[in-house]
Amino acid sequence: MFKFVLGRIVPLLILAMAITLGWLASQESPLAIFFATFIPLSKGHLPPTLFGHGKMKGTPPVHDEMMPLPRPQNEKFLLLPGGHLMPQIGIGMCCRPTAYDDELVYRTILWYLLLGGRHIDGAHLYLNHVAIGRGIAEAIRRGVKREEIFVTTKIFPTHFGYESTLKNVEVYAKELGLEYIDLVLMHFPTTFPFMMSPCKKERKDAMQCCRETWKALSKLHESGLIRNAGVSNFAMKHLIDLEGVGAPVANNQIQFTPFEPEHVMETVAYCAQHNITMTAHIPLGGIMDQDKAMADGVLNQIAAKYGKRVSHVMLRWATQRGFAVIPGTGNPDHMRENLSIFNFELADEDMQTINELKYKAKGFVHIDVHKND
Repeated sequence: MFKFVLGRIVPLLILAMAITLGWLASQESPLAIFFATFIPLSKGHLPPTLFGHGKMKGTPPVHDEMMPLPRPQNEKFLLLPGGHLMPQIGIGMCCRPTAYDDELVYRTILWYLLLGGRHIDGAHLYLNHVAIGRGIAEAIRRGVKREEIFVTTKIFPTHFGYESTLKNVEVYAKELGLEYIDLVLMHFPTTFPFMMSPCKKERKDAMQCCRETWKALSKLHESGLIRNAGVSNFAMKHLIDLEGVGAPVANNQIQFTPFEPEHVMETVAYCAQHNITMTAHIPLGGIMDQDKAMADGVLNQIAAKYGKRVSHVMLRWATQRGFAVIPGTGNPDHMRENLSIFNFELADEDMQTINELKYKAKGFVHIDVHKND
């Protein structure tokens, strides 16, 4: 049996891995293709990267006669440095199977905008700009005003560099079908060690690449192609590197749940002191931790007190901490529920109880931006 495994199975696995790596390496955005393939597979779906779009089940079609509903009651906003308002509740277009099928992305965006949502969070890495743009265009055709919609996208470090940033952000706007983008973020402070960027090819270090990219975003801000510029997954040390370089940092999007390590609060405090708004991505725990978060005893007790779901409590906690939140879903019922989080408010003692969960949290996955140089 051992000889059979060693002689037949192992070589086949090595061959399959080599073919997969070769296929990924042939793609324009290997990491994006990897996520767009692996995430659907991990949930038992056939990935559109291999089998084509429009075949995955999920988000239902939107009826032709459906028109825009009122915006959420008691909706709240964050004021960005340039005077623009960002809705505190948004929708994330990443990291679930339905975010990688163009037809389901189109339906998701259309549902969300017609249900009253206005804040859409995307990225080049998610490979769904065009489908998002189709959904926005159809919502506008049905009566949603473009000036009410707040669109965020991100430039991945493999595109960092001054000229590369100018060129790629213009491509993002065309893919989205927009005359301007409300917010463009630098997705991470640096590439992974094995990845290149136009800036790294010039033998510039991570700090230089960040600054060159930020200068380009500042130029795009001046031109009006983007309304605001910001960062994502930046720790305090990375934000300090951008001080005085160009436009003010409008937003820092980081992982933020009640279970984050204490050192994350250093970044939160810096942003508060420097008028940098914050957005919580994977605010419900994401692929790795959502089930664990939903089962937390303390959160369930507080949820029962208010007659709400744990997910609503987590989102309301983050917004009361001053964050925007961008939970991802392709389910219209969940969209409705998420848009209703401003219909209640957590008491101070419950906020404090949730704040203290980070001291007891064990086994939660955290993207440690402090290690990104």
